[in-house]
Amino acid sequence: MLINFKNERKANKYLLNIINALNSAEKVLKLSCSDIEINVSFVSRLQIKKLNKQTRNINKVTDVLSYPTLLSEHAEIIDKKISKKAYPYDINPETGNIVLGDIVVCVPRCLEQSRKYGTTKTREICYLTVHGFLHLLGYDHMVESDKKLMREQEEKILSEISLN
Repeated sequence: MLINFKNERKANKYLLNIINALNSAEKVLKLSCSDIEINVSFVSRLQIKKLNKQTRNINKVTDVLSYPTLLSEHAEIIDKKISKKAYPYDINPETGNIVLGDIVVCVPRCLEQSRKYGTTKTREICYLTVHGFLHLLGYDHMVESDKKLMREQEEKILSEISLN
C-alpha cells in the first residue's frame, strides 16, 4: 500500500504508527489487491469544519472525513473486490496503484478525544485513520449491525500493532 501524506508536519511523531496501522488493516482485511494507494491529510479544526460544511453541509468540527473514489453500485464493502481490472479508471498513472481515496484527520480534535476517552494520542490518531480507511472500503456505521462490524474490524486491526 502506498500512503501519500499531506501536512505530515502536523502529525510527524505519529507517522510510523499510522503506517503500521494501515499496513495492519491491509493484512487483517486480506485485501484482494496490494497495489493500492491512499491520501492522508492532517488539518486544523477550521480546515475540517470548512470541508465538512462544503462536502456534507454540516457546519461543525469533526474528527475524520473520508472521500472514497471507488464507488460500487450498491452500498457494499469492496475489500475483496479491488482489482485493476475492476477499477481501470482509478489507477494512478504515475504509480500504477488503484487510488482508494482520501482521509482527512483533524489532529487537534483527535488530541482532545484522546483525553476524553482516556486513550493515548497515538492510539486515537491511528484509530481515526483506520476508521477513515474502512470508510474508503465501504464500511459504515449508520445502522447498528454495520456499526458492530466496523468496530470489530477497527479493534482487530489495532490489536495487531504495537503503538509507540
